[in-house]
Amino acid sequence: MANDESRGWEQQVRDAAARAEEELRRVVTYINDEVVPEVRHNGSQALRFAAAELQKLAQHMDDRRAAAGQAPPAPPVEGKDGDKAKP
Repeated sequence: MANDESRGWEQQVRDAAARAEEELRRVVTYINDEVVPEVRHNGSQALRFAAAELQKLAQHMDDRRAAAGQAPPAPPVEGKDGDKAKP
């Protein structure tokens, strides 16, 4: 009788594990199909907004420097590998 009870319990654990695996597959599919594309789309919009705000900040800094009579900074120089060299 103990063997039968043990097998029943083990089967319940196997069934629960199979259901958990199936639910996990559904979650992964949902994330890949719904969440990731939305994050990529909104991520690019956020980067564009940040770039625009950084451009405004750079212009503001240049304007203040010009008002103080200082020369604007020199643009960065590209190195051999395309990276910007530090001035």
